[in-house]
Amino acid sequence: MRLRTPLALLGAAVLVLAGPPLLSSGDDSDSGTQIPGLRFMVPNTPGGGYDITARTAAKNAEDAGLTHNIEVFNLPGAGGTVGLSRLVSEHGNGKLAMSMGLGVVGAVRSNHAPKTLTDATPIARLTEEQDVVVVAKDSPYKTIDELIDAWKEAPGKIPVGGGSSPGGPDHLAPMLMAQAAGIQPKSVNYIPFGELLASILGNKVGFGVSGVGEYLDQIKAGELRVLAVTGPERVDDLEDAPTLKESGYDVDFTNWRGIVAPPGLSEAQRNKLIRLFEELHDSPEWKKSMDQNGWDDAFLTGDEFGDFLDAQDKRVVSVLKELGL
Repeated sequence: MRLRTPLALLGAAVLVLAGPPLLSSGDDSDSGTQIPGLRFMVPNTPGGGYDITARTAAKNAEDAGLTHNIEVFNLPGAGGTVGLSRLVSEHGNGKLAMSMGLGVVGAVRSNHAPKTLTDATPIARLTEEQDVVVVAKDSPYKTIDELIDAWKEAPGKIPVGGGSSPGGPDHLAPMLMAQAAGIQPKSVNYIPFGELLASILGNKVGFGVSGVGEYLDQIKAGELRVLAVTGPERVDDLEDAPTLKESGYDVDFTNWRGIVAPPGLSEAQRNKLIRLFEELHDSPEWKKSMDQNGWDDAFLTGDEFGDFLDAQDKRVVSVLKELGL
């Protein structure tokens, strides 16, 4: 469409400055999975867990022929709540979905965000994964016990790095570790990093905590040493890394990631997005990616995912209160 007036030109300039326009929902009444113009928003920086999940899902959906030309874009800020606010403002847009997880649940609470996940439309929980406790390859800590012993002597002098804001998984996991080791969580020096890997490799932190899938390649390449995993069982690709529980620390913690959409979707729009992720979940492309990234299947859709989000919000509030944070 050709813009014919100065006012129209001014409006176009404002849209360019504000960021790329999100496409309107269009007619989503058919029963397939094709959603022309579909966009995935990532509410954190490139390379993080939400980013890997969104880009993997987009590529797998395209390779499986479920839909085409999905655009993935990043809108980081405030632990994911900047992206959440943008999502909520796109009322009725059935061509937008946001990758998210426990970190956004925590950030909503820790940042006292004006928009919450109850304002969004729950689509699907996709994966669950353990966190890993990692150090640089030249770190003096060879075992989880060596790290914990040093940490107990001077909790505030050993910085702990994570990729999530307070209340998120990379924050909650080491706080639960500290509690299990007899360290006061309030004394822990937790530092959130947008570029956590560089901080660990550069020895800016004593150790880092993040998702298995984010650092599996660096662990296999020998750049990082994994001391423990936070979940109930050892990870297949990291058989030598013990769980915290078998190491004597009563911690059983896993992270998860999922997809939410804007509010105000029609039933047809909502169902089409859910159907897309149902088909993706069953595709061989997605199953292969889950295996490669060390992700566990945690598929849940629609209202059941909404109930899960409510429960997770209550859990975050409870844990933060229990830890005195």
